[in-house]
Amino acid sequence: MAMSRSDIIVKLKDVLQMAMPSSEIDVNTLSEDANLVNDLGLSSVGVLYIVIAIEEFFNIRFDDVGFADFKTIGDVVDYIEKKLEA
Repeated sequence: MAMSRSDIIVKLKDVLQMAMPSSEIDVNTLSEDANLVNDLGLSSVGVLYIVIAIEEFFNIRFDDVGFADFKTIGDVVDYIEKKLEA
């Protein structure tokens, strides 16, 4: 059974929480409009770590895009949805 969008968002927030354990940002309060750089304050190393975590957690690969192509959490969710449907 495919994951619903809301399931993906919940799991993505879990991944973000695990990837940013020392962050003071409460990922549970983030909306799909949250900007990955401005709102999450991710560095390039942080982005790389999150990409790897997302790939492993959802068993997908960011093989046809760069993470810089994503501006918001919603963009990431859209991509995960498409990859899970493929």
